[in-house]
Amino acid sequence: GSALSLEQHLIDTENAASLLFIDGTRWGEAFPRFFKVASGEIDNFRTHLRLSALFHDIGKANADFVNAMWAPQFKSQTMRHEHISALLIYLPAVRDWLSQNPDLHVDIIASAVLCHHIKAGEGEWMIHQNQAVVAGYFDHPEVLATLDRIGEVASLSGRPPIPTGAVSTQREPWATAFRDGCRALRRFGRTLRDPRWAALHAATKSGLIIADAVASGIVRTGGSIEKWIEEVAHREALTAEYIAEEIIAKRGQAIERNSGKPFKLGRFQEMTAEQGSRALLLAACGAGKTLAAWKWAESVARTRAIGSVVFLYPTRGTATEGFRDYVAWAPESEAALVHATAKTDLVDMAENPSEAMQGKDFSPGEAGERLFALGLWSRRLFSATVDQFLSFLSNRYSSLCLLPLLADSAVIVDEVHSYDRRMLDELLCFLKRFDVPVLCMTATLPAKRRQALADAGLSVFPNEHHREDLAELEDKECHPRYRFDRSDRDAALMQAIDAYRERGQRVLVVVNQVGRCQAFADELADRLGEDTLCYHSRYKLVDRRNTHERTVEAFKQRDRPAIAVATQVCEMSLDLDADLLITEHAPVTAMVQRAGRVNRHLEGKPDGFVGRIVTIPPSDFAPYSQADLEAAAKFLAAVSGRTISQRDLAQALEAHSPPEADPLAYARFFAERAYATPGDFRDTQQLGYPCILDSDVDDYVAACKRRELTDNFVVNVPAKTRPGPPDEHRPPELSRWLGIAPASQYSTTRGFMGRIS
Repeated sequence: GSALSLEQHLIDTENAASLLFIDGTRWGEAFPRFFKVASGEIDNFRTHLRLSALFHDIGKANADFVNAMWAPQFKSQTMRHEHISALLIYLPAVRDWLSQNPDLHVDIIASAVLCHHIKAGEGEWMIHQNQAVVAGYFDHPEVLATLDRIGEVASLSGRPPIPTGAVSTQREPWATAFRDGCRALRRFGRTLRDPRWAALHAATKSGLIIADAVASGIVRTGGSIEKWIEEVAHREALTAEYIAEEIIAKRGQAIERNSGKPFKLGRFQEMTAEQGSRALLLAACGAGKTLAAWKWAESVARTRAIGSVVFLYPTRGTATEGFRDYVAWAPESEAALVHATAKTDLVDMAENPSEAMQGKDFSPGEAGERLFALGLWSRRLFSATVDQFLSFLSNRYSSLCLLPLLADSAVIVDEVHSYDRRMLDELLCFLKRFDVPVLCMTATLPAKRRQALADAGLSVFPNEHHREDLAELEDKECHPRYRFDRSDRDAALMQAIDAYRERGQRVLVVVNQVGRCQAFADELADRLGEDTLCYHSRYKLVDRRNTHERTVEAFKQRDRPAIAVATQVCEMSLDLDADLLITEHAPVTAMVQRAGRVNRHLEGKPDGFVGRIVTIPPSDFAPYSQADLEAAAKFLAAVSGRTISQRDLAQALEAHSPPEADPLAYARFFAERAYATPGDFRDTQQLGYPCILDSDVDDYVAACKRRELTDNFVVNVPAKTRPGPPDEHRPPELSRWLGIAPASQYSTTRGFMGRIS
C-alpha cells in the first residue's frame, strides 16, 4: 500500500480514540467504568487519551526512524521513537505550554506515550542511549501541524519552540527534559497510589494502545476507521433473549436428543442466575455448572447493557470443548474460539463438525486475519483460555487490544481451583480493580482461596442458607460415590487388567510424568495384547487431538470396556466417566480433580454403584514438591478405606490442603506504575522446547511458504537447550523459537519418548 504520513497516522489515532469511546455510546460508558474512572473524570479521560494519541509517535520525526523505514533490511534504532516522544513532552517549553490547561496531568500523557509499545521499564528509559545522538526533524511542517492540533484539543495558545538538530540526553535542552522526566515519573509513581489518578492513568494508557492498534490495523485493510468502529464498537447490546435462544435453548435441545428425556434447567441453575453481578459458584463435578453460568449471563444481560459474554477456561482443551458444546450454537459471525492453536482446532473440527457446528465457518476471514486481535471485535460470544483476555494484567499486547470487549462483557472464569499463585493474584487484582460482571466457578476450593475471592467481592453460592432450596444438588453432593484404597504399582496394574478384561469396566490410570505414562501404557498393552490409549502433552497437535477424541469416545461407550493412561493434563481436559481410577499421589486439589473423572454421572448406573479410586505412591516427587505429596498422604489417610461423597471429598480438601501464603491482589499492570514491560501470566516453568521433527522440516517449510497453518507440526520436547543444529544450518523459514528433534523418538500413539540432552 501507499505510505502513510506521520501527521495522518497521529490524526487517525486521535480520531480512533475519539470514536471508540465517544459520549453517549455503550463503549464510551463501559470502558472508563471498567477502570473505575469517576463519572466527573470521563471527559478528562477522553481529553488525555486524544492528546496521548497526538503525541505518541511524534518522536518518529528523527533520522534513524526515517532511514529504517527505507532500509532494505531491519535496522535497529539509536533511540526508540516512543522514548523520544515522551522526552519531547518533558522539554521545559512543551511542559510549560501544556500547563496552560490546569486540568491536564502531563505525567499521564507522558507515561501513556512512553509505554504504548510496552517496552519501557523503570531504569530502562534511555538507559543505554545516554551517549546516543540522533538528528531530529521537529521543525517539519507535519510536526508543527500536529502541535497546532494538540493546542486545539487542549485549548492552548501559541506553539512551543522545539529545538532542531541533534537529540541527545547529554545536550540541552534534552538533558534537562530527561532529568526532569525521570524525576516526574518517579513522583508520579507515588501519585498513582491515589485510586483517582490510578484509574485515569490506566484507562488512558490502555486506550492509547487500543486506538493506535485500530488506526494502524484499519489502514492495512484499506477500510474506513469511522465505518469500522461504528460497525463493531457501537452495535446494539447483547440481549438476554439472544443468550437464552442461541445458547441455552439450543444446548438444551441437543441434550434432549442425546438423552431422550425432556430438558429442564434445575433449581440450582435457576438460582445461580439470581446471585447478582459478582459471584463464586461452588458445585460438584457433573452438577451442570456450565449451563448455570450461561443462565447467569442471561440474567446479567437483563440488568446491564453488555456487548458480549466471555467464557474463560484454564486450558486450550477445555476452551475448545466449551466452544464445541455451547458457543458454537450461536451464528458463526457471533462466536469465537480464542487460544494459541484455535485456528488449527477450528479447521480440524470443521472436518468432523459437532451438531452445533454443522454448515458453519467460524474463521475470521481475510480482514479479520489481518487485524489480529482486533478481528475478534465483531464477535459476541467467546470461549477462550484465560490468558487470552486476562494477560493484559501482565502487560501482554494482544490481551490489551481485547480490553474494550472485556469491559463491555459478562465474564465467566471456570476452574479457578487450578490457578497457580500468580494467576490467582492477578485474578484477585482483576476483581478488585475493575468494574465488570464476573462469575467464578469450581467444584472445590481450599478455604483460604474461597475467602480471598469472597473478600474480593464475590458472593459465595450456594451457602448454608440455600441448601433447603437445592435438594437435588444436595442429593448429588451427598451421594456415596467413591471408595479410596491404597496400593502399589504392581498390584494396581493387575487391578486395572482385571477391571478391564474380567469386569468390562472403564479404567483410567493417571501418573505424574510423561515417561511413566508411556511405560505404564506399554506394559498394559503387552499384558492385554492390545493397544492402550496414552494421553499427555508431548504429542504433535494433530496426534494429541486424535488421542483426545479416541479417549473421550471410548469412555462414552457404557456397553464395552475402555482403558487409558494419562498424565495430569486429563484433570481438566478430559470429560471422562471411569469406573476405576488408578492414580499416583498428587497435590490434594489435583487428587480431588482426578476423582471427578470417576462415577461422574450417576444416571444409568446400578443401584449402589461406587467408583473405585486406587492410589499408588510415585517413584519421585517431580513435578510436585515434597510438601505437596506429604499433604496428599494425610488427605489419603483420611479418605481411604471407606465410601465417601463429593461433600466428604470437599471437606477433606479443606482439612488437609497444605498451608498457603495469603493471596495478594497483585498485577504487573499496576505494579510498574508509570512504566510498562511484558511479563508472564502464569508461574510456568520451561520444561522443554517446542520443536519440529526432523522428518517434518521440509513439509513445515513448504507450509510456511504457502502461508498455511503450521501448529500441527509442533511437539514439545524435554530438553535442557533448544535441540537441533546451530542457526547457520537451520532453514531460514524455521521460527527462531522452534528446535528440531529426532523423529526416531516419536510415535503417533505414544508421543515424544525420552529426553534430549
